[in-house]
Amino acid sequence: MKEYSIGTKCVQAGYAAGNGEPRQIPIIQSTTFKYDTSEDMGKLFDLEAEGYFYSRLQNPTCDTVARKIAAMEGGTAAMLTSSGQAANFYAMFNICECGDHIVASSSIYGGTFNLIAVTMAKMGITATFVSPDATEEELNAAFRPNTKLMFGETIANPALTVLDIELFAKVAHEHGVPLIVHNTFPTPVNCRPIEWGADIVTHSTTKYMDGHGATLGGAIVDSGKFDWMAHADKFPGLTTPDESYHGLTYTKDFGEAAYITKATAQLMRDLGSIPAANNAWLLNLGLETLHLRMPRHCENAKKVAEYLKNNEKITWVKCAMLDDDSQHEIAMKYMPNGTCGVVSFGIKGGREAATVFMDSLKLAAIVTHVADARTCCLHPASTTHRQLTDKELEECGVTPDLLRFSCGIEDADDIIEDIQQALDKI
Repeated sequence: MKEYSIGTKCVQAGYAAGNGEPRQIPIIQSTTFKYDTSEDMGKLFDLEAEGYFYSRLQNPTCDTVARKIAAMEGGTAAMLTSSGQAANFYAMFNICECGDHIVASSSIYGGTFNLIAVTMAKMGITATFVSPDATEEELNAAFRPNTKLMFGETIANPALTVLDIELFAKVAHEHGVPLIVHNTFPTPVNCRPIEWGADIVTHSTTKYMDGHGATLGGAIVDSGKFDWMAHADKFPGLTTPDESYHGLTYTKDFGEAAYITKATAQLMRDLGSIPAANNAWLLNLGLETLHLRMPRHCENAKKVAEYLKNNEKITWVKCAMLDDDSQHEIAMKYMPNGTCGVVSFGIKGGREAATVFMDSLKLAAIVTHVADARTCCLHPASTTHRQLTDKELEECGVTPDLLRFSCGIEDADDIIEDIQQALDKI
């Protein structure tokens, strides 16, 4: 079968209507599924047969959308979760347990930093945070014998640093562990980390993939390329019998689908962070226009960044699409068609001036959100990242004066005019 382009996959992947079947993916709004015999049901519980029995684990609508996202990222299998944070947690916890260690980029979303540094630490999983621009030698030094994975964000939220995916993948693989990359900001329209060596990709589908601020969600995509058996001693959960399923071994029984099968059969079974079928359906609507929206987001962000750079009230601007940005070269390597619609900048006068600016915006909204069709703005240090210490904020690249400005798909001139009138109030 022909390998379709990303735009076609956004529209068509994951579902093919048969004769007389609905053109739009069906919403299977049911908690349970009927079978004729107890034997049929038992085979499902033992993972001896494919099918659905309870929507806490799997749902046909969710799986349809997961297949689309897997195709878009170039993976072999995927699963949806109820949020991006759930996706990140499941992706890591699926191969980590008490006593294990993670190497993670320090420049990541504050909630994810807290997930790794605080919550997972309570589970006995420790972490070493490294700079996203660390040298190969510095990255190697962060590894321990009990390290089970490496984690980073393609474009960090909100510092907008760009991950050197190839380097991080090289180092991870030399130490016999997978690289997990959170790819929310660029989306697979602008970057597909698996093509650069990443093994597992996560998303907060709440952002650009949905694109309309309508529904929470997350996704995990497995490349199917990491050789778990080559490092069997590191990953016993995948490579040795699972007594909770009568001794089946995921790598032996499910091959390339081992990782996602374990995440579904174990983690989703026990924790249940699956999205509702209707939420998956709404996500699919967003995915169908993703390839059309992302170029407009990027175009608007670049215009806004160029305007801000030349404004005397702005102290600094971060947008990797600018030719003189410190991240421009590496961004163009991984994302030659554009990065994302988010611009970070500082205003003269610090936090007080930033407050006046934000309160004066009319078109752009102050919301705890980013990356949808409507322009929005936030002060991360006092909101999304306020749980972090000053030292942790510095490690994440979040300065006290940083404003995160997410350019929507409105007319760029209107966005800039709104920024100008707000700056005039300072």
